[in-house]
Amino acid sequence: MSDSRVAGARQFLTLPGEYAMRRGGSLTDAVLAYESWGTLNADHSNVVLLFTGLSPSAHAASSAADPAPGWWEEMLGPGRPIDTDRYFVVCVNSLGSCFGSTGPASRNPVTNELYSIDFPVLSLEDIARSATPLLDALGIDTVHTVVGCSMGGMTALAFCMLFPERAQRLLSVSSAARAAPFAIALRSLQREMVRRDPDWQQGRYPLGAGPISGMRLARKLGMMSYRSAEEWTQRFGRERVAAERRSNDPFCIDFEVESYLEAHANKFTGDFDPNCYLFLSRAMDLFDAADYGGAVQSGVDRTSLSAALVIGVTTDILFPLWQQEELADALRESGADVRFKALTSIQGHDSFLVDMDRFRPVIGSWFAEL
Repeated sequence: MSDSRVAGARQFLTLPGEYAMRRGGSLTDAVLAYESWGTLNADHSNVVLLFTGLSPSAHAASSAADPAPGWWEEMLGPGRPIDTDRYFVVCVNSLGSCFGSTGPASRNPVTNELYSIDFPVLSLEDIARSATPLLDALGIDTVHTVVGCSMGGMTALAFCMLFPERAQRLLSVSSAARAAPFAIALRSLQREMVRRDPDWQQGRYPLGAGPISGMRLARKLGMMSYRSAEEWTQRFGRERVAAERRSNDPFCIDFEVESYLEAHANKFTGDFDPNCYLFLSRAMDLFDAADYGGAVQSGVDRTSLSAALVIGVTTDILFPLWQQEELADALRESGADVRFKALTSIQGHDSFLVDMDRFRPVIGSWFAEL
C-alpha cells in the first residue's frame, strides 16, 4: 500500500485473507480502491470517511495527482464545507463496483475467470466492513465523521452500527435506515430490464459487452426517480427537439425531456458494468437497520455517536423526507446530538450532487461547529 497521508490518485489495498461475505461466500485477495485528500494529523483524529452512492467511483474531488473534477467537487477541498485543510478525507469505492474494487466484473484469482453472476451476494455491511482494514493500515482507530449520500448513507449507518467504537459522528444525506417499498419496486423493475435483455446471457456476457438495451432502460427509469416532476416542468416544459435531430421513425425522440434521458442512458451504458449494477442495486434493497434487534431503533441503538446531521429533500421520491425524519428521530433517541434539515430543492434525489447552493451552507456550518 502506498503512502496515503497526502492527496493522491486512486490507490489500492488488498484485503487480508479470505474476505467472508455477510450472506455467504468469500472473496480471495479482494481489492479495495480508494482516494484521499488532506493530511492526517499527529493523533489521527481528523479523519472523514466517505462512502459513495451506487454509481460513483472513489474520485469525489480533484487532486494534484488527478485534476479531473470529482462527483462531490464543490463539497470537498481546501476551504470547502468538508475542508481538507482541516480534515483527512478518505473515500472508498464500494466492493461490488467496477471502478477498482473487487466486484462481479473482476477476475476471480482462484478460477482465473470473471466472477460475473457467481459473485457472492453483496450486502452494504460487506462494503462498510471493507473500510476497516484500510483504516487499520493507515493507523486510524476512530473516525471523526462518517459521511454517506444515498446508498452511501446506508453504508455509513451500517459502519456506525457494526463498529460503534470507530465512529464518532455521522452525516447522512438523502438516505435511510432501510429501503422503502416504492424504491424496492423500482429497483426490482430496473434489474428485470437488465436481466430480460438477451445480451445479458444469464450474466455470462464478455467483459465490456452485455445488455446495453436493458441498461439504457434501467438508467432512464433511474433518472426519472432521481429528479422531480417540478424540475422537469421548469427545465423542459413541452419543448420539442429541433427538426434536424428527428428521424423518420414515427416514435423518434420528439421532446427535449426524452433527449435528456437518452443522453444519460447512453453515457451510463459505457461507464458501468451491468452485473455490478445488479449486485449493488440488490444490496440497497437488502439493507435494513431493523435486522439488528427487530426494529430500526434497536439497530440504531448499536451506534455510539456523539452527533449527527441528517439532510433530506422535499422532492425526493426515492428516499422520501419521512425516512430522513425516521432516521433522525432514531439517532436522537439513541443519544446523539442530532440536527435534521429538510431542503426545498426541486431537483429530487440528485439534489446533493447538483444543488450545491443549498447543501454547502448546511454541511459547512455543521462541520465548522464540530
